[in-house]
Amino acid sequence: MRVFYNREGVGDTLLISLNEVSAEERAFEIKGDAVRIFNSKSGETAGYNLFKASENVELEGNGTIELTDQLVRKINHIINENGFDEQLEVDLSPKFVIGFVREKEKHPNADKLSVCQVNIGTETLQIVCGAPNVDSGQKVVVAKVGAVMPSGLIIKDAELRGVASSGMICSAKELNLHDAPQEKGILIVDDHYEIGADFFKN
Repeated sequence: MRVFYNREGVGDTLLISLNEVSAEERAFEIKGDAVRIFNSKSGETAGYNLFKASENVELEGNGTIELTDQLVRKINHIINENGFDEQLEVDLSPKFVIGFVREKEKHPNADKLSVCQVNIGTETLQIVCGAPNVDSGQKVVVAKVGAVMPSGLIIKDAELRGVASSGMICSAKELNLHDAPQEKGILIVDDHYEIGADFFKN
């Protein structure tokens, strides 16, 4: 779930994005000051537009709005108040965490890819990585499924050349760090970083 607000560019409207839907399959349902956007074939909700947002929610700044439990509760209240009975559920756990590369194996179907088993504290993820400098024994930054990269890319479960991959091992450039090196390669962090910790709060 991503929430976006830009009063000057869009107006006093809170844009809530849940799932992608093609223009051909996109449909709308309007109730009061809320518009539900959904997939006309599956019926799955793709998002909501909530008008007169500033009358109901305290909003600071423009762009992507940081999600909190309080904001999610408020959004659900507004949606229900306008006649929709849906309750949005959001995983607010950190999406960029410290991982430890336990194992690295050569991808069976691609010379330049590696298949890594990465411990992120709560679980071990299998991640296919194309970085030339990835190796076992490293502490790295992992973008979990559901993470939104600074570029806008949403991390999803994927299959790369026939091998399942859940998450991404990040480079400094992909994380938009100001001192990111130009050469290709993942960001390897110091030992003092704790496995599973939120990278951006260290």
